[in-house]
Amino acid sequence: MAGATACLAPAAGAERTRLVAYTALEIEQLDPVRQAIEAALPQVEIAWLRASTGIITDRLLAERDAPQADLVIGIATTSLLQFEAAGLLDPYRPAGVEALRPSFRDPAPPYSWTGMDAYLGVLCFNTEVAGRHRISRPSFWRDLLGPAFKGRIVMPDPSASGTGYLLVAGWLQTFGEDAGWTYMDALHENVAAYLPSGSAPCREAASGGAAVGLSFDMRAAAEKAAGAPIDIVVPVDGTGWEAEGFAVVARRPHLALARRVADWAASREANMLYARSFAIVAYPGLSSPGPHYPPHAEARMIRNDLGWMARNRSRILAEWRRRYGAKVRER
Repeated sequence: MAGATACLAPAAGAERTRLVAYTALEIEQLDPVRQAIEAALPQVEIAWLRASTGIITDRLLAERDAPQADLVIGIATTSLLQFEAAGLLDPYRPAGVEALRPSFRDPAPPYSWTGMDAYLGVLCFNTEVAGRHRISRPSFWRDLLGPAFKGRIVMPDPSASGTGYLLVAGWLQTFGEDAGWTYMDALHENVAAYLPSGSAPCREAASGGAAVGLSFDMRAAAEKAAGAPIDIVVPVDGTGWEAEGFAVVARRPHLALARRVADWAASREANMLYARSFAIVAYPGLSSPGPHYPPHAEARMIRNDLGWMARNRSRILAEWRRRYGAKVRER
């Protein structure tokens, strides 16, 4: 499928079993996670197929009659809930999940997915661009509607990006559906383009291509740590968020090995690896967000209904595309 990146190297030897893992992890996370899995389970070779959340979600749902993935790792919980409802997931409870925060564990039997981390929507605000154009630092979502921002905002396309969808779903839950669409209608007037990933808007703002890039917390912290002239803004009126997790895909030939990978993915060791990239992880006490992470970020996460996000995804995205699809920037 267009937009997906396959990493399918030849097997190193006959004793290794290749497991195909669909993922929306950031590119820089792929090798460390693969290497850690293969070190823990030498008989396994992980073959990534990576794309943005929306692309992976649509791909696996389209393959429901003949799944091609053995595992999904680093996929939005709202997508995992859709896979669970479609009967795509193996009902497996990994060893050690009782040690994880309750909100990162599948609450509905049969147990089918486990959380890894959580991420939230932020603004990457370029202070140099703002200074040239006399743009004030936004504090609330409504501040982005001012005339100074016209043509100077980029955000993720929610059809492709989980970050884009958590932003849209957050506004609809916070403001109410009618007021949420009204807000997005006004924001659309100031948006230059909708980009194909959650990282891309922050990168564009960091490079000076936009005054504001709507993105997610850890990408913003990484860009700032690399020296980008950005402030990271978590709006005072609350921000949408999403959890990310993993699951074993049902009806695949190597279920026993895939379940062992799931056991590893629920471990403290694995969560220590996730904590290198995310401030909020499933295993308690492992957070290490770094000096550039925005203060009060977790406190400004809205009361989010992930089940509602999963059930309403198709309807919301269809309406979003109808209203705003003309400004989607293709890859």
